[in-house]
Amino acid sequence: MPLKDRRGWIFDLDGTLTQPVHDFDGLRDALGMPPGVLILEHLQAQPPPERLKLEAQLEALEADLISKTLAQPGVTEALAALRARGCYLGIVTRNSRRNAQRTLAQLGLEAYFAPGAVLGRECATPKPSPAALLRLQALWALPPGACVMVGDHSLDLAAGRAAGVATVHFTADCRERWPDLTDHLLPHWDHLGALHDHADR
Repeated sequence: MPLKDRRGWIFDLDGTLTQPVHDFDGLRDALGMPPGVLILEHLQAQPPPERLKLEAQLEALEADLISKTLAQPGVTEALAALRARGCYLGIVTRNSRRNAQRTLAQLGLEAYFAPGAVLGRECATPKPSPAALLRLQALWALPPGACVMVGDHSLDLAAGRAAGVATVHFTADCRERWPDLTDHLLPHWDHLGALHDHADR
């Protein structure tokens, strides 16, 4: 199915709709974590008192970054074009839902996303699990073949694959590629219109 015929568009937030501001190595250092571990998965493995303390610290560290966050060039126009076509728009992020909503407000993008379509790490098992994507499909009453996942990281693309949706890798700030997880590459939001007539490979 061409992307132009897909009605459910699911986006990662940080680094996809936003320009990257997260220093994940710095976050791990601040939280006392080993280098290279996945932060959320490491937190889940901690005893409850330690996990709750670290989760609160992570929430605060991420909240401090919101005022520095900028939208990716062209993203407002791309979201407006999708909305004008009657598409459903959703966010699935490994950030918290509260911080995601505050980020969208900071960027002036909150009007494009219904509150129930912004899902953070506390709403479902985080990506690469497809749980949050499946939740949005159910909310919109759309089959996987009518949906798209757009993200800048393998975790986003793996979640899309597991949910059975088309995957679009936003590559503007990413030098890595994951061809086995990717249906389409999107180097800039201005190029989204050119992708619409492409069928999935």
